[in-house]
Amino acid sequence: MRPVVLVPFLALWLLPGCELTGGESTEKIALAREADGKAIGSACRHAGRAIEDCYLLNTKVRRAAIFAGWREMDEYMRENKLEAVAPSVPRPGSKPAEADVAAGTDAPAAPEPKSSAKAKAQSS
Repeated sequence: MRPVVLVPFLALWLLPGCELTGGESTEKIALAREADGKAIGSACRHAGRAIEDCYLLNTKVRRAAIFAGWREMDEYMRENKLEAVAPSVPRPGSKPAEADVAAGTDAPAAPEPKSSAKAKAQSS
């Protein structure tokens, strides 16, 4: 065989071990998912969420990774005497807090019915 023919075969044989193909290795993907799970768990603990709530809100993430992050943040917060921080932005689709509704700060004002507006105008 000529060397010109062997070069493409040699490149095809060596290329799968190289990261130039653009594909991520399964080890990198697994490590990234584990890190994401730990970050989610620690954020849940910092926000004062129970671990069960965190599992329910993040069903696609491995529970072991969530728990590991939650536990690490719990230990850190206890050692440094930190309090949980309540989230200031409500989750999309969640109902406003009862105190906000009672105060009228979160609910838009309801328009007056047309009949009562006409009655007010006539009595003036």
